[in-house]
Amino acid sequence: MILLHGLFSSAEMNWIKFGHADRIASEGFRVIMPDLRAHGQSGKPHDPANYPSDILVRDLRDLIALLGLSDFDLGGFSLGARTTIDAVSSGMTPRRAILAGTGVDVLTNWERRSHFFLHAIHHFHDTPRGDPHWLSVQFMRTMKIDLEAAALLLKGLGDHPDPQRAIASFAMPTLVVCGSEDEDNGSARELAAMLPNATYEEIPGTHMSSVTKPELGEAIARFLAA
Repeated sequence: MILLHGLFSSAEMNWIKFGHADRIASEGFRVIMPDLRAHGQSGKPHDPANYPSDILVRDLRDLIALLGLSDFDLGGFSLGARTTIDAVSSGMTPRRAILAGTGVDVLTNWERRSHFFLHAIHHFHDTPRGDPHWLSVQFMRTMKIDLEAAALLLKGLGDHPDPQRAIASFAMPTLVVCGSEDEDNGSARELAAMLPNATYEEIPGTHMSSVTKPELGEAIARFLAA
């Protein structure tokens, strides 16, 4: 099971700290959790040439090749879910897919979301409490984000070039799991209804808090073990 974390986060924060990886591993799965480029323990280059629009999928393909994986499941939370969609729509064929913390707007809303987070980076030192960007700034502080590297990555994250192709690519069984108060990327229920072979599961929480809930790891583990 390859799990990809969300924006400004890390494998440790999304998958290990709150027990999700352990819960999935308890079903007999090997859980592989890379830190995305510009995040966590991975490289954070400051050369714009290192951030083409498809770089996260290219990194994922390189990881799969390096590990010699031929039979694997793939999923992610938020940006990790978007990367999963990009990978599958570009021809990657995991056995099963997990789209967590995301909804129907994941395909058409990333350019606006990227501008929101770029604004937070540009105003990192002067965003007051109560500003819509304040929570993002605080999370970046907690995660010790390299602002320059994160900004370069964000500039390459636009809307999906072919949403219908992306949707049609998901022939494999897919779990869409999202917090009951999380509509940061639109309706997860609507996304699940659009996919050819998807199951929807709601867990408690917002976009920020749902990843801390044991129900996230439980839902993923139960889906994979079925």
